[in-house]
Amino acid sequence: MLHLEKNIHSLWLKFQYSQVFSYVSLLFLILPLLLFSSGNNSLMAHDEGLYATRARLMYDSGEWIHPWNSPHHKTPGIYWIIALFYKLFGVNELSVRLPSMILGTLSIFILYEIGKIILDRKIAWLAAAIFSVEFLWLQYCRLGTPDVTMIFLVLSGILLLLKAELYPKQYSKRFFTYYNILCFLSGFCFGLGLLIRSFMIILPIVALFPFFISLHTRHRLLNNLYFYVGFIVGLIPTFIWLWLSYSHYGTGSFLQLLDFVFQVGSIERHGNGIIFYIWNVPLKSFPWFFFALLGLFIIIRRPQAKYKSILVGFPVILFIELSVISTRLSHYSLCLYPFIALLAAVGLDALTHRKTPILRYLSYGVSVVSILLLFAGVIALSIGNSEIHKYTNVILVLGAGWFTLPILWIQRHRFNNKQVFFNCWLAGWLVPVWLGLAVLGYNGAFNDYNPKFRKFIESEKAAPIIKSSPIHLVDVGDKAGVLINFYTKSIAARVDTLREVPVNNYAWVEESQINESSNSHVQYRVIGKVKGYSLIQVIRNSQNS
Repeated sequence: MLHLEKNIHSLWLKFQYSQVFSYVSLLFLILPLLLFSSGNNSLMAHDEGLYATRARLMYDSGEWIHPWNSPHHKTPGIYWIIALFYKLFGVNELSVRLPSMILGTLSIFILYEIGKIILDRKIAWLAAAIFSVEFLWLQYCRLGTPDVTMIFLVLSGILLLLKAELYPKQYSKRFFTYYNILCFLSGFCFGLGLLIRSFMIILPIVALFPFFISLHTRHRLLNNLYFYVGFIVGLIPTFIWLWLSYSHYGTGSFLQLLDFVFQVGSIERHGNGIIFYIWNVPLKSFPWFFFALLGLFIIIRRPQAKYKSILVGFPVILFIELSVISTRLSHYSLCLYPFIALLAAVGLDALTHRKTPILRYLSYGVSVVSILLLFAGVIALSIGNSEIHKYTNVILVLGAGWFTLPILWIQRHRFNNKQVFFNCWLAGWLVPVWLGLAVLGYNGAFNDYNPKFRKFIESEKAAPIIKSSPIHLVDVGDKAGVLINFYTKSIAARVDTLREVPVNNYAWVEESQINESSNSHVQYRVIGKVKGYSLIQVIRNSQNS
């Protein structure tokens, strides 16, 4: 029996230190966070609803190149991906979000592989675990937008170059070498990014210049023809689309893309000034951003750090680029989050390996934060607002969970092995955040963005009409209009005025338009109202009669 126990323990240790264990454990971390939901789904009007609606237009019309009446301002890569998932799984929220969920999970694995090369295996796993519980990253892994897809391509391109460095160029007469193939695939990933995210792909590519230069000094990367060929091949789908679009719309195809770049670079939105990311990134990546600052300081101090160009150069340059651009939005900074996770892992690992009072101060200091969170949570519970209650549970979970850190520190002498204590201490940071995000998912914060609209279209009076009857859209716009466009199964026609809707037909119309004097001759029956719009049936139209 003792011999059997030893064998089982030996097998467990081997599995624990195997590559499979790392992937399986990370999968167990991220999968529940991607799947936990309230059981109800509704799209985020901006930007998810826009991408979903445009992809549906392609899918319904069968026109995948130029389904719009005028030139479009973005490249169609993400529309094609979502439309393809419509073809596979039908037009629904899951089809919109599944590409991001899949590529987000793969991005976590890729970050782990990057961390193994530039740091070590333990820090790499910790970085991937932190990455999976960063709030903004998880949110966009569950949204149908191009951001996660672009980050997947950027991380893939970086990993392929790092792998190529492990297999130096063979100076032989062979046309293909493993090094050249990896360089080609890396260039292809960066080139394909233009199809997915338009000119926004330029920002991470520019931020990678120090990394490219460092690779050039070691392996002459910038002289490698295959890297450039791969980049050009990656651009081919975009060039083909542009050419076909130009054949249909003329020069407006190019002008719209460039005009959008100009708008992003020059128009400030929502009053987000140049200091926007200084507070927004720490807030959306709390608490990992502050450990990342420690990790950044440690990497800068290391004289022999081989990959400073990517661990320091990339996030710093990208942060400056994002701050200089006038349009500043939270999701534009998503490309920073893998590197925040890497640097945070470096900082946390350093804390557990150095004899320093910081660990004690941090453990006791977080108890103050925990008490404040618990206090804030109790106050929030007394406020009768369902949206606030959705986030109150997270505050309470974090407050209670992080209170284990000072308890662990006080009981540290009970641990026979210091490494076991440090692992428990790290878990004391990760597990409460994981539980908090799981609670958020269960409450519908990541999947049900417009519950009022969802409840209306699922109601007994509206659901049969929306599912089976053709409905006219009367000058439908704004955020509610995006939802109406997606969830209306059969759109009869898009019209400018209520007078154009035939008798006995249904229509979505803005409430403010119904009462206009020009519609005084139109008699209608109101089915219901939601978000400033009315679903009506035209009973009599004297102008058409």
